[in-house]
Amino acid sequence: MTIPVLDLPRGARVAVAMSGGVDSSTVAALLVEAGYEAVGFTLQLYDHGAATTRPGSCCAGQDIRDARRVADRLGIAHYVLDYEARFRDAVIADFVDSYARGETPVPCIRCNERVKFRDLLDSARDLGAAALATGHYARRIVGPVGPELHAARDAGRDQSYFLFATTRAQLDFLRFPLGGLTKAETRALAARFDLGVADKPDSQDICFVPDGRYAGLVERLRPEAGEPGDIVHVDGRVLGRHHGLMHFTVGQRKGLGIGGGDPLFVVRLDAARRQVVVGPRAALGVDCIRLDNINWLGDAPLGDEAIPVRVKVRSTRPPAPGYVVGAARGGAEVRLDTPEEGVAPGQACVFHGAGPDATRILGGGWIRAGVANTDGTVERTRFLDSVGADA
Repeated sequence: MTIPVLDLPRGARVAVAMSGGVDSSTVAALLVEAGYEAVGFTLQLYDHGAATTRPGSCCAGQDIRDARRVADRLGIAHYVLDYEARFRDAVIADFVDSYARGETPVPCIRCNERVKFRDLLDSARDLGAAALATGHYARRIVGPVGPELHAARDAGRDQSYFLFATTRAQLDFLRFPLGGLTKAETRALAARFDLGVADKPDSQDICFVPDGRYAGLVERLRPEAGEPGDIVHVDGRVLGRHHGLMHFTVGQRKGLGIGGGDPLFVVRLDAARRQVVVGPRAALGVDCIRLDNINWLGDAPLGDEAIPVRVKVRSTRPPAPGYVVGAARGGAEVRLDTPEEGVAPGQACVFHGAGPDATRILGGGWIRAGVANTDGTVERTRFLDSVGADA
């Protein structure tokens, strides 16, 4: 195991985002061992009763206490920042609004983008820190034109998908000491440091939902998302009724409430009509994706010329080969070499480099629509012309 070393002078002050879990606790211990002045920051993001003690939660009750105990063990300063209001406005409200629009949100990305790498980063700078270190499994590599974001060495733990919105300025200040380690190696280090969290379970994806049932939260805050509607086949037939769009996502097969016949999948959610549109698996294939709010980290600007990339449309999917080209109003269009299934509006589409840059994250954006004609061919747009489609 290679112990990570930061590209900072020994003795430099480094802020550590300490969630109370094994990863960030190990980061703090590594920095102390390496001779840095580590300062722990823990964010209190919510307090929903049972969530403060539920195994696998984060950023509440027990986790804050665990972070404080680790800081005391290491002999470092530790601050708890009350970001409940910011988190509610920037992450939870966006989460429920997205479901009300018939989308499938990714709250972890919004939390990184709008809270951890904005407000917390500012707090670290205000304290005179030279960098902010986190427990994310990703790598920051200094390239010819500055710091680059790369996937973690351990593909099974890689979290770079959730960091695509990190800006160049933020990346310059951030450090990811665990990017070259496996989870097993991190737990072994935590045990060696005797931190008391070496065997602590990982946090859940939706940390602010106490019982893991997000539909109740969505319906409570946005009742319209629980309004019933029709389940409609792509050919126009009404097949049944549903009890709220937030119970469905594109690509879903189980739990549709319509039995018999060939398997059907959710093809799209029509919030305006309150419809869940279903169809055969063949209807899920998409090879042209429209994105907005692009964050581009490539060396050359993203413009009208198509750039070869490998594309992830879900965090659990392997990257697929394709092209990306810039579009109007900060958007982009992606062309995939092979159609992908389950491309859901509200999810992130992240670009990996091609060829020798395969581990590098070139940026990404938010999926707004996937396009394919009924015969399986993609609309012939300016984008397709730019990648050499037939006239």
